[in-house]
Amino acid sequence: MRLVLIIAAILSAAPVHVFAQTAKVKNTVVFKEPERFAGWPANNGIWSWGDEIVVGFTLGYYKKNPTGGHDIDRDQPSVPRQARSMDGGETWVVERPSYIDKNGNQNKLQKLDKPIDFSNPDLAVRFTKSQFHYSLDRCLTWNGPYELPVYGRPNLLCRTDYIVEGKNRLTAFIAAAKETGGEGQPLCIRTLDGGMTWDLVGWIGNQPPAAYGYAIMPATVRIGKTGYLSMIRRGGIFDGKKRWWIEPFVSPDDGKSWYLLKEPVIENSGNPATLTRLKNGKLAMTYGWRRAPYGIRGRISDDDGQTWSREFILRDDASSWDIGYPRSIQRADGKMVTIYYYHNDEQPQRFIGCTIWDPAQFER
Repeated sequence: MRLVLIIAAILSAAPVHVFAQTAKVKNTVVFKEPERFAGWPANNGIWSWGDEIVVGFTLGYYKKNPTGGHDIDRDQPSVPRQARSMDGGETWVVERPSYIDKNGNQNKLQKLDKPIDFSNPDLAVRFTKSQFHYSLDRCLTWNGPYELPVYGRPNLLCRTDYIVEGKNRLTAFIAAAKETGGEGQPLCIRTLDGGMTWDLVGWIGNQPPAAYGYAIMPATVRIGKTGYLSMIRRGGIFDGKKRWWIEPFVSPDDGKSWYLLKEPVIENSGNPATLTRLKNGKLAMTYGWRRAPYGIRGRISDDDGQTWSREFILRDDASSWDIGYPRSIQRADGKMVTIYYYHNDEQPQRFIGCTIWDPAQFER
């Protein structure tokens, strides 16, 4: 009943405040190196155990793009990396994940021969493209990759977004290519047998137009006993102009059906959000802001997403739109740790940044 009331309240909610306030924060650096391009934490994942945090990212080489796209050298290799902090994001050490060798080659596709124990306290699961890996020792060693079904689509476009719901049950929120190929449409999938098999639970929203339009990169939290709230990254053409935004979907029935909500619709010009359930029950949402002044922003909800705080700015000193893709976790003392890729006047090449901030400053 509570979830039904939440849906009704959100569907009729008034728009949230649009005037941003600046947060009190501490910025640290996860990885920064001249002539390298480090990017896209949201494509990889973040995992934490108290003040021990591991975040994945992509490492390539910097090259100015004369057409205005990403400043990465596509003629040189890009490889996965992960960074580990043992002190809540204050300092970081970069590691080569065990699923690739020293030359950047990924392990061969494997077949899962026994169920994964999702109740293991040191578990980490990573979803990428049409595959997944798992670790039982806090990302020190990874098993996989293992192939996922593509549910009648050309391929999957997975990023890491999942909820552990039992020893053998895990629900993941991913995206698949459209029937005509290309990005994409989100969906909810689930395993009830420790990853041995995966079932399609439900598609999230309608399939975007074949010509141009995408719905990708879910960021999801559990709402009540049978519901989910997911923020979806969107793109499309309206009146002949391209538009990029984030919009919310809610499911009242364990992911089978999904309903588009009116608020919050975030016009941030193309960047995924991340949702974090705080220890006090509130929700924290962070996202990249690809409109001047470029940076990282967020909001807090104390009622499961029915209403949201005024937007706040974590930082706004970026040099261009080529930033963001954040992932956030809450550390042992209650402060938030938000990881993203970034660049500014001090560092024109893309680096992985970290902002530590206290969500209590936005309590209503």
